[in-house]
Amino acid sequence: MSRKQPIDVQPLNGALGARVTGVDLSGDPDNETFSAIVQALHDHLVLTFPGQDLTPEAQSRFSQRFGPVEPHPYGSREGVDDKHPEVIVLETKPGRRGARNDFWHSDISASERPPALSFLHARIVPEGRGDTMFCNMYRAFDTLSPALQETLRGLDALHSPDAIRRRNLAEPDTDSPQIPAGLASYRHPVVRTHPETGRDALYVNTFFTTQFADMTVEESRPLLAFLMDHATRPENVYRHRWQAGDLVMWDNRATMHYAVRDYDESMPRRMHRTTAGGDRPFLKKRATAA
Repeated sequence: MSRKQPIDVQPLNGALGARVTGVDLSGDPDNETFSAIVQALHDHLVLTFPGQDLTPEAQSRFSQRFGPVEPHPYGSREGVDDKHPEVIVLETKPGRRGARNDFWHSDISASERPPALSFLHARIVPEGRGDTMFCNMYRAFDTLSPALQETLRGLDALHSPDAIRRRNLAEPDTDSPQIPAGLASYRHPVVRTHPETGRDALYVNTFFTTQFADMTVEESRPLLAFLMDHATRPENVYRHRWQAGDLVMWDNRATMHYAVRDYDESMPRRMHRTTAGGDRPFLKKRATAA
C-alpha cells in the first residue's frame, strides 16, 4: 500500500456531502487513510474526490475495498472493456445517447442484495451541465412524525426491475440494451437499518418502488408521493456540479440520487461507474421496555 496521506474533509452543506482532498486514489491508500475515508462516508454519505485520474483497474480496485464489484445485474449497462465488465460506461456523444436517470432512485434497489455503494468517475463532462443531486434518507426518516415513523416501521415495499426495462424500451437508441421481461421483484422494509452505523433510513424511491406490500398500487401512491416530496425538500439535498476528474461515491443504503438531464448529444459526457455489493436490507427490531 502507498504511504499514509493526510486527508482533509470539508462538509459541502448541512444535509450531506463532503469534499475530500489529500489522497490519490490511483494508488492504494493505506489502512489508516482508508479508515478515515470510511468514517467520512458514514458522517456525510456522499464524498467527492476532485482531480482524480483513475484507470478502470484503479477504480475497480478502490471500489473492491468496500465490497464485491460486479457487472450490472441485468446487463443493462456495458462494461468499459472485456477485462473490466464491472466498470460500467455512462456516455452521451454524437450518435449515442445515454439512458435517462432524471428521477430519484437508489441504485438497483430492485435486487435481493442492492449495491451498498456507488462510485462515479467523471472522464468527460459538459461544462455547467449534467449535475447529480443527492438526498439524505436518514434525515428524511428522522424528520417524520413519531406516529408515521412507527407506521412505516411495520411496512415492506415491492421494488421492481421492470422500471429499467420500460425506460430502455421508451428510448431504444440509448446506450442501454434491452433486458428481459418477468425479472423478479423484491420485497424490502420501508425503513432499513444501516448494517455499519446502526441508523435507520427511509428506503423507498420513485423509480423502483411500485407499492407497499399488501396494498394496491392505487392505495400506495399517495403515501409514496408524500414520502418522496418530504425526502427531496431543498434543505435535504446536495447538488454536485461535476468537473472532469471528480470521483464521487455515495451510500445507497441511506441516500437517493437524481441525474439532471440538461444536456444532449452535442455535449459529450462520459462517466465510469462501479458499485460495491451490499447485504439484503433489514430493519433491526428495537428493544421494548420491560
